[in-house]
Amino acid sequence: MLFSGFVAVLMATVVSAHSIISYPGWRGNNLITNETFPYGMQWVYPCGGIGTTTNRTYWPTTGGAVAFQPGWFRGHETAFVHINLGFGTDGPDNGPVDMSNPMLPAIQLLGPTNGPYPGTVCFPQVPLPKNANVKAGDKATIQVVELAVHGAALYSCVDIEFAEPGDEKIEQVTEDNCFNSTELGFAELYTIATVNPRTGKRFDEDNAAAGRSAALGSLPLLMLLGWALL
Repeated sequence: MLFSGFVAVLMATVVSAHSIISYPGWRGNNLITNETFPYGMQWVYPCGGIGTTTNRTYWPTTGGAVAFQPGWFRGHETAFVHINLGFGTDGPDNGPVDMSNPMLPAIQLLGPTNGPYPGTVCFPQVPLPKNANVKAGDKATIQVVELAVHGAALYSCVDIEFAEPGDEKIEQVTEDNCFNSTELGFAELYTIATVNPRTGKRFDEDNAAAGRSAALGSLPLLMLLGWALL
């Protein structure tokens, strides 16, 4: 009961404070369900139904911290999280044309319950996408995508302007705005390949061939054993 009450109070605080992406910022409160968004705004690609903002957050040209609070919806006892970057303002709504530039490999998040829960995740140094080349004054959008247990995706964004590391316009990263809650954990993601890249054959075909070779290799021994018993 105390935990439920704590969650309810904390959720109310988060909604009023607009802090789902707690660092470096957030486009705006998209924890909204109405006639236009009957399933909620956060399900809408690419940024949860919130348009590009003109009041941008400064972020280092060398990459920087990203912190978010993942558990304000049901279905996130386990979740996959992606952090992407979109460059420029030439796309729809004067946002990026393309939001599919990953800054980190996908991670699996382990939450304490499948219901709403408190907690913060922080990556203190998120690198730029591979081969990215930015300078101070360039504009971009950071996108945090969270895939729920049931496969649906939640989207949140923050529009940024790049600044040189150490620029006083960049909000300082502290233990208050960048920390990992003890209630949350992480798990490794791995790939299972069905085709052997060396032979081009399916692994089950290779295994079957290997099994046949082993069986044929044992025939002489079996024949010898049979003759010995005669």
